Parts: sequence; C-alpha cells; structure tokens
Amino acid sequence: MPPLSSEPPLGAFGALQKICEDSSELLDSDALNRPLNIMIPKFLQFFKHCSPKIRSHAIACVNQFIMDRAQALMDNIDTFIEHLFALAVDDDPEVRKNVCRALVMLLEVRIDRLIPHMHSIIQYMLQRTQDHDENVALEACEFWLTLAEQPICKEVLASHLVQLIPILVNGMKYSEIDIILLKGDVEEDEAVPDSEQDIKPRFHKSRTVTLPHEAERPDGSEDAEDDDDDDALSDWNLRKCSAAALDVLANVFREELLPHLLPLLKGLLFHPEWVVKESGILVLGAIAEGCMQGMVPYLPELIPHLIQCLSDKKALVRSIACWTLSRYAHWVVSQPPDMHLKPLMTELLKRILDGNKRVQEAACSAFATLEEEACTELVPYLSYILDTLVFAFGKYQHKNLLILYDAIGTLADSVGHHLNQPEYIQKLMPPLIQKWNELKDEDKDLFPLLECLSSVATALQSGFLPYCEPVYQRCVTLVQKTLAQAMMYTQHPEQYEAPDKDFMIVALDLLSGLAEGLGGHVEQLVARSNIMTLLFQCMQDSMPEVRQSSFALLGDLTKACFIHVKPCIVFSFSALFIPLAEFMPILGTNLNPEFISVCNNATWAIGEICMQMGAEMQPYVQMVLNNLVEIINRPNTPKTLLENTGRLTSPSAIPAITIGRLGYVCPQEVAPMLQQFIRPWCTSLRNIRDNEEKDSAFRGICMMIGVNPGGVVQDFIFFCDAVASWVSPKDDLRDMFYKILHGFKDQVGEENWQQFSEQFPPLLKERLAAFYGV
Repeated sequence: MPPLSSEPPLGAFGALQKICEDSSELLDSDALNRPLNIMIPKFLQFFKHCSPKIRSHAIACVNQFIMDRAQALMDNIDTFIEHLFALAVDDDPEVRKNVCRALVMLLEVRIDRLIPHMHSIIQYMLQRTQDHDENVALEACEFWLTLAEQPICKEVLASHLVQLIPILVNGMKYSEIDIILLKGDVEEDEAVPDSEQDIKPRFHKSRTVTLPHEAERPDGSEDAEDDDDDDALSDWNLRKCSAAALDVLANVFREELLPHLLPLLKGLLFHPEWVVKESGILVLGAIAEGCMQGMVPYLPELIPHLIQCLSDKKALVRSIACWTLSRYAHWVVSQPPDMHLKPLMTELLKRILDGNKRVQEAACSAFATLEEEACTELVPYLSYILDTLVFAFGKYQHKNLLILYDAIGTLADSVGHHLNQPEYIQKLMPPLIQKWNELKDEDKDLFPLLECLSSVATALQSGFLPYCEPVYQRCVTLVQKTLAQAMMYTQHPEQYEAPDKDFMIVALDLLSGLAEGLGGHVEQLVARSNIMTLLFQCMQDSMPEVRQSSFALLGDLTKACFIHVKPCIVFSFSALFIPLAEFMPILGTNLNPEFISVCNNATWAIGEICMQMGAEMQPYVQMVLNNLVEIINRPNTPKTLLENTGRLTSPSAIPAITIGRLGYVCPQEVAPMLQQFIRPWCTSLRNIRDNEEKDSAFRGICMMIGVNPGGVVQDFIFFCDAVASWVSPKDDLRDMFYKILHGFKDQVGEENWQQFSEQFPPLLKERLAAFYGV
C-alpha cells in the first residue's frame, strides 16, 4: 500500500474509510504484515487536519477497529482518547458525531481507559444529546443505552440524573419531520389500502412444548422501543433512542428515577399541546417495567386518565395510549375487574374499530397483551369481544388483518376451552374459514392464519370437528408440496427454487394444534393420510425449525392416537418400505442442547412415547438415556430446556420429566444411573406445579429408588425438598413418598435422622412433618 501523503485527496480518504469498514480484520492480520501498525498512527495525525471532512474520515477509519480491539489501536489507545477529547467541541457536526460514536464504543470495550474521565465525558454527552444536529444527538443518546449495561452505571450516573432525565424526556417528543412522515395530521385512513412496504415480513415461531410453572406470571413487558408507535419511522431516531435509554435506565435505577421524573410527568400528561402530552404518555410506558413498584401508588389515578386518552382527538395520542396501557396490563388485571379491566377492555375494543389504521394496530396489539394477562377473567365478556374482533375482519386493510389473527389466536390461548360454545363458534369460525378459502397455498398470509387456527383448534377441542377435515387435509398437502419442492431443488438446484419451509412449519404446527384439541377424534384423519411417512422425512430435515415442529407433532400424535405412531417405533415397514422404526434413533440424535428448542421437543416426545409404550420401551432406553443424563447435568442448560423440554423454567427440567418417565416404565434399566442425575433432577422438578407429567416423573423416581436405594442416599435432602414441592399428590403417590421417607429414617435410625433433618430449612421440616410425619 502506498504511504499516506500529508495532504490526501478527499476522495481517497473516503475510499480508505470504505476499505477499513469492509476489511478491518484483514488489515490487522499477519497475511498483510499488519498494515494497521502504520495506518493507525497516520490516522491519528489527521485528527488535527484543517479540513473537517478529513478529520471526520480519520475518526471514522479508526472507529472501525474499536470493537475488534485491534492491537495497533490498543497500543495507541491513550493517544486516541486524548485526540478525541481535543475534537469534542469541533464545529463540524460529522466530526462531533464520530467522536460520540467512538466514545460509545470505547465504553463497551475499554471502559477502564474512560473511567478516570467519566465525569467530564458524561457532562459532554449531556450537551451532545441536546446537539442542534439530530444525528449528533442520536449518536450521543446511544451513550446512555450503552452505559446502562455497564456495572458502574449506577455509581457514575446517579448524581447526573437530575440533568439527564429532562434531556431524555425532551428527546421523546415527535419532531416536525416525524409528524410529516407519520402523516400525523391524517386522522381517518382506514379505507386507504396498504402498500406492500407497509407490511413487514413475518417470521413464524415454531411450536415449542411448555409446562405450567410454579413462578408468578411474567409481566410480559417488552423494550420500550419495540412497540412504542412509529413503525413508519423504521429508522432508529432520537425519539426511539431516548425512550429506549429511559427504559433501560429505569431498569437500573428503579424507584430512584422517579423523583427526577414525576415532577415532569404531570406537566406533560396534562399539557394542552398534543405533541407534549403524547411524549408524556410514552415516558409513562417506557418506565413501566423498571419503575412499576414505585408507580403503583399513582396508577389508580393514572390508568383512568390513560383510558380517557384512548378517546383523544389525535390519532397519535390514541395509539401511544394503547401501547402504554398494555405495559401496565399486569397491574390492571391484579385489581378488581370492574375497577380498571372492564373500562380498559371496553375502550380498547372501541379503538380496535378506530377509523385510523395506526390506532387499530396499536389497539389490537395492546388487546393481545391484555388477553395474555387477563386469561379467563375475559370469559364473561367473550361475546362482546368476539363481536368486535369479527367486525374488524370486514374493516381492516391487509397489514392489520395479520395483527387481528394474532389477537384472535391469543384470545383462544388465554380462555382455552371456554371458547367451545356454539354461540362463540358460530361467530368466530365463518370469517376465519372464509379467509382460509380465499388464500392460495403459496400466499404467505397463510402463516398468521394457520398460527391463529392452531390456537383456535386447541381451544375449541371437539367444537372444531366440523371444520377439521379440510383444514387437516390442506396442512398435509402443504407439508407434502414443500417436501417435494425441497427434493426437486436438491436434485436440480439450477432448475428449481428452494422452497419456503415456513409453509411446512406452520402446517405441522396447526396439525399439532388439531391433535391437541381433537384428541382421539384426530385418529381417523391420521388413518386416511400419509402423515407418518411425511413426518419421518420432516424429522430428518436440515432446518432445525422443521425438526422442532415435527417432534412437537409426534408428541401430540402420540398422546392422541398412538395406534398410528407405534408402528414407527416398533420395527415394521410402511407401505413405501421405509423402516419407520427409525423414529427412536432420530429422536436420540436430536438430543443436542446446541439446538435448544429441537432438543426440548424431542425430549418431550420421547417422554410421551414412554407413557404409551410401557415396558416395550426397554430396547430403546440406552438409545436416549445417556444423552438425557448429560443434558440434565450441563451447568449452562438454558432455562427453557430444563423443564421438559421447553415448557418452562429451572435449569435442567425437561429432560427430568422424561428421565422420570423412562424410569417409570423401565426402572431396572434406568435405576443404575440414579446417582448421576438425582440432584439436578430434584432441583429442576421442585419448581413445577402439580400436574400429570410431574406425577408420572415422580412415580418413576420412586420406582428407581426402590430398585437402587443407594443411588439417592448422598442427595437425599434434595429428594426431600422435591417431595415437599407437591401441594396435593394423589393418594397412592403420597404413599410411595411416605414409604421412601420412613424407610430412609428407619434405616439410619432416629438419632442420625434428627442430625440429618437439622440441615433442612424450617419450611421444609414443617411440610415433611405435616404431610409425612417425619
């Protein structure tokens, strides 16, 4: 590379910046003799160049190497920071922007070098966050987001909150250009068809098996910037960044933030100018997650005010009020229903039928959140809710129709079998089936509709029977078509396009919903189709999401109609001469926690197969047991895996259900390994609510202890704790616990038992004494 001259042409420096962006790793590699060792000091010289454009390019070039911690930069880090400080008040906005960008990145990778100057840097960033150039202000605002993630945030920022909070709040107002881009002056646009760019691509989330958990419901809140409002402003902007910064800082400082915020809030929320009022409502939503506890005393007054704002004459105020109310839905539902839930639900349903598309969207999304929180509290209002949602079918344009499907699916998930009433079915199903018939097999709008129908089928149970045959058949066809396309593409990639496998995934998930909802009624549909042969192919697909959904369907079919699954487990040949007994080895090879959801669903399916196979499971135990024991003992097994695959909580739980079930049907084969998994088994299942899956798993562990009592001795306290987690075990299971506890106590003797039980926490001692007399 030729040496950099003292006066490089501007175009050459621009090209150099592009090279640094595209080849940062290469420039720091031995392959080119580390040219960065020469380039970094040269770039630093140009920080003092008289041309602002050269200065800006020079900083931008160096910035490319911060995140990778390029050695040449690390060797010159103090000089770099010194030069940045010298340019802090540069007249050129591009220079200031690049200085801010550098400091934000350094905060992440070399905070040690910034800490001595942190007070001055914070003061500088406070000024820059108010820079008259919005690009500079946005870059500076990122600083607060990044600082919030650092352990020192609270310590270094606490004394500056009094200055920072008003600046962030001020940044949350719509700018004039925002309002123009959002067509903020257009109040009614429901009759205007959506353009294609209005509709974001949707990604289907494959079905994951879940178990009920003991812990409280999560509050379901999302990051402030996720949903606040301005989808049309798809670019990251100062408003969004300010809101996100306030959100993360609220999570750091919690109630300590409120003294700096509450005095501002009242003035904002009741301000006569709608733009200011709207920003106040956004502020209230942004702090909901972090400051919830401190906000509770004010919510009885604030929630009714926000509900009033749902009727504001400005559409942008109505839409942000929807979002903010959704952030407080958990609290609303915790109060007596007539107090806030009923008025909120009534007004949100009105907004679902608003004349403004943005308000429709915000209301539909907010209502879906309310559904998740309220669950069966909504049952008394189902008729009114369904009337509204069905009316929206005839009113909505393309984009909001997709969000409406989600609201209906979430309603079905939330109220479950309560939806299975002839009156409700007659309201809900005709418009869904009409849309189903209108859409072609290759239309991507099928994704959200199939997801919706999956939830509806599961909720309606036998109520879905009149609709199940065409729905089932179409799903099978979608799977078959996609597999055929995939095969043609594999054989002749130059002639055929790769298929969109999402069609297959959503179809498999709807088939799961049908199997779960219809139970034994699905048997005849399965008998008349080739779904097991298709499933055999899907379970071996290269795409993890396809396998994930396949194993969920296998588990649901195992529960619903094992008569058709069993030939795929016990050696036989299908009509196509596929040795379907390969199902178990396929399940075994997918017990890989690197693909957490696949592993989760495969584990769950194995557990369901155990319960149906009984002692016939014996030849397959070794095929899966070692992998399950390895998973349950992994220190970093993700939470979702640890509970029977996906359904829920503590680290190492779903394999625990399945190991227990394996031990239930084949205790002689599993018991010798008891000592290798008993401790993590107990700690993961203690957090699951009483249910059938937990029941079968604990019966299994008791039977294994009967075969190999020595396997539990070392960790008996964990077994005691797990037993105490039961609220009301069935009588025969309680007897099994009783015998094991008393057997252990008799074995060690009264004195040793007293010493042993002294280790128990008081609550555990209390429960074991009360329930089992030990």
